[in-house]
Amino acid sequence: MTASWRFSTLASRHIAMGSNLEDWSGMGTAWSYDKNQEEEYLAIRTKAGFMDVSGLKKVHIVGPHAFHVIDRATTRDADKIKPGRSSYACMLNDDGKFIDDCVIYRTGPNSYMVVHGSGQGHEQLTMAATGRDVEIRFDDNLHNISLQGPLAVDFLSEFVPGIRDLVYFSHTQTMLWDKPAMISRTGYTGERGYEIFCRSQDVLEIWDTLVKKGASSGIIPTRFTTLDWLRAESYLLFFPFDNSDMYPFSNEKHGDTLWELGLDFTVSPGKTGFRGAEEHYRLKGKERFKIFGVKLNGVEPAEEGAALMKDGNQVGIVTIGMYSSLNNHNVGIARMPVECAVDGVSMTVKNVNSTINCVASSMPFYDPDKKRRTAKG
Repeated sequence: MTASWRFSTLASRHIAMGSNLEDWSGMGTAWSYDKNQEEEYLAIRTKAGFMDVSGLKKVHIVGPHAFHVIDRATTRDADKIKPGRSSYACMLNDDGKFIDDCVIYRTGPNSYMVVHGSGQGHEQLTMAATGRDVEIRFDDNLHNISLQGPLAVDFLSEFVPGIRDLVYFSHTQTMLWDKPAMISRTGYTGERGYEIFCRSQDVLEIWDTLVKKGASSGIIPTRFTTLDWLRAESYLLFFPFDNSDMYPFSNEKHGDTLWELGLDFTVSPGKTGFRGAEEHYRLKGKERFKIFGVKLNGVEPAEEGAALMKDGNQVGIVTIGMYSSLNNHNVGIARMPVECAVDGVSMTVKNVNSTINCVASSMPFYDPDKKRRTAKG
């Protein structure tokens, strides 16, 4: 078990399933289980699966100036988010470079919750709150379980009235098995799914009930790293594993623009005044690389960090790869030159013991119209 400063109440459940609790974002997290990982991937794609994502950091912003904090710290127009709705956003530094992404939940007129990963989100929010009439509170009691897959809504509809009416990127305050919970129509899998936010003292009972009641439908617990298989084919980036923080430039400090990452859509149209805004807009059209997809021949996936080659020279890096027996594709997310980020450009992936032909390909590879995650009813 890794030495961590944050602890999931579900740690005992993960250890019982064979996890050594690797560290992610300061919390011991289930990177591995004893069972086959493909079983978990297939469950989420065809039925449903649930995982402990409590390593995500939950930060409450409450007070008359809460809007101003969100507006300064993130790329979204905070007042366009209605209570009960949420929005995916990014955070930048003064150089206009990405430092974290997050989901902003508006829980009331003067209250928000920002959920972010292992980047500098908490620090960014704290800095934006300086001198403001607002309280910033990091909440490690609040745990969250992500239930994802096509059967998730059918399963929850037995226990949560009105869950079918919950639209994409909205949330509801409710009771689940007599426990208070906030259920959000969000996820990180490319499937229709829900995130269950609950108290630490309730999470064991909710998890165990999911195990018990979901079993007959093939709904199973899954490890955190099964997200890598799902995100690779759904074009979901994971800081810092797709970033220059992991794969540094040879001649300049790390830091990627939203234009390079394909995350410029997270900036609300016409918004200014957020940290790094001037540099963000100035850097448009000055991309040094692009995040783009690759499709590989055969069934051997690209290894994490595999060199991307063209004409005998390394031109990029594959940050994550996966082969899907379900969807019959061998795909990956890569950092590559702008001129290579065009559908059909031929390259090769150099694994440790093999070289595989590939072509550049637009993403997402799975459900490109995003109809599954946004489905209604």
